[in-house]
Amino acid sequence: MSEHIRTDLDDGVLSIVMARPDKKNAITQAMYAALSEATERARADAAVRAVLLKAEGDSFSAGNDIGDFIAIGSQTEQPFDMAVFRFLKALADLDKPLVAAVRGRAVGIGLTMLLHCDMVVVAEDALLSVPFVNLALAPEAASSLLLPAAIGHQRAFELFALGEAIDGRTALAWGLANRAVPAGQVDETAAALAAALAARAPNSIRKTKRLMRDAEALWTRMQREGEAFGSQMKSPEAMEAFMAFTQKRAPDFSKAG
Repeated sequence: MSEHIRTDLDDGVLSIVMARPDKKNAITQAMYAALSEATERARADAAVRAVLLKAEGDSFSAGNDIGDFIAIGSQTEQPFDMAVFRFLKALADLDKPLVAAVRGRAVGIGLTMLLHCDMVVVAEDALLSVPFVNLALAPEAASSLLLPAAIGHQRAFELFALGEAIDGRTALAWGLANRAVPAGQVDETAAALAAALAARAPNSIRKTKRLMRDAEALWTRMQREGEAFGSQMKSPEAMEAFMAFTQKRAPDFSKAG
């Protein structure tokens, strides 16, 4: 288990906490491995009735740790070898209710993992974005399927293509969240929802979720996305985007094509 991922089981609710606040909870491959273990445990452990995903500090997650991601991604031939894909598979397979508590920034997978949550509580001033195209990459976590289904093609394409953030109130209005509350009430509200779900008939909840989600279709889409993501990772476009990110400048795609 990564030092930056904590878990706690209390009265049927397994809390999974991203605890790297100094880096805005940017996720490393070690953290993905720990998230995978926790999510797989939640599915297998009968004592777990609901899962609560939350984060320390002022941001839910800044997305992938870019330095870690580039270093590991450049060393593997297959993107599916990366720990992130084990976590994505675990999300697709999870048949117990998953609740998220979101404050501050939710970037990239910080947003796309919310699409696998059954209930989402966001701070009214939270900022959610999926800037994959800004990094010359492609969507992941079956978000190319789930995000248009949730908010419509036009809104989803704008989020993907322009990479601009929406706030928590907009996320609620668009159907990406169940509650938008002041930041100080996010954890309490999410915990109450998780507790309410944990008190419901567990087999009924699991069967309901399975009927509402096609885990096999989600994993199939994740694999298609992984192929696109992997090819973009090694592209000149991505190299320029990563270089620009580290140099804190706008990327120049004028010669790409």
